[in-house]
Amino acid sequence: MTEPAYFDELYARVDDPWGLSTSDYEQRKYALTLAALPRPRYSRGFEPGCAIGVLTAGLAERCERLVSWDNAPRALEQARARVTSDAVTFETGRVPKQWPQGSFDLVVISELLYFLSEADRGGVLVRTLESLEPGGHLMAVHWRHAFTEAPSSGDEVHAELASAPGLERLVEHVEPDFLLGVWQRTGG
Repeated sequence: MTEPAYFDELYARVDDPWGLSTSDYEQRKYALTLAALPRPRYSRGFEPGCAIGVLTAGLAERCERLVSWDNAPRALEQARARVTSDAVTFETGRVPKQWPQGSFDLVVISELLYFLSEADRGGVLVRTLESLEPGGHLMAVHWRHAFTEAPSSGDEVHAELASAPGLERLVEHVEPDFLLGVWQRTGG
């Protein structure tokens, strides 16, 4: 599992370490992510690991209310400055040990799960299933290439999601660089 201090140190050195706000690749990925959402509007969404809020800005236009978390204070400062919508609540939080109260009809996990241990990924899945309303959507987007800080790959985490009981895959988009998936919560 990648330690929280890694992200604090990263954002202390560079405001936008992955080029989230400047990269053509990231902009295209965000456009595809938003286009893949099955509904035009959601009542209440949750976005753990919001980073500097670039995707958050697009999600804010699709959600009546959106809870966006990150554990890196400097990233959250930038996200708050970028997204001023009253629909968005930014908080410091680290999943799965922490989780917002209430239910959601959308959970968006982008570029996060492969930083977590297998046990914590399982915890995120349990918490997601507990809080995701029947018929609600889980969106996951992950980089496919190995890198030192990630104990697992995007392919591995998406395979875990695909095998989870209680989720039915609606969308699968596969490119050499990233995976995008949308699952619907089944049952009650």
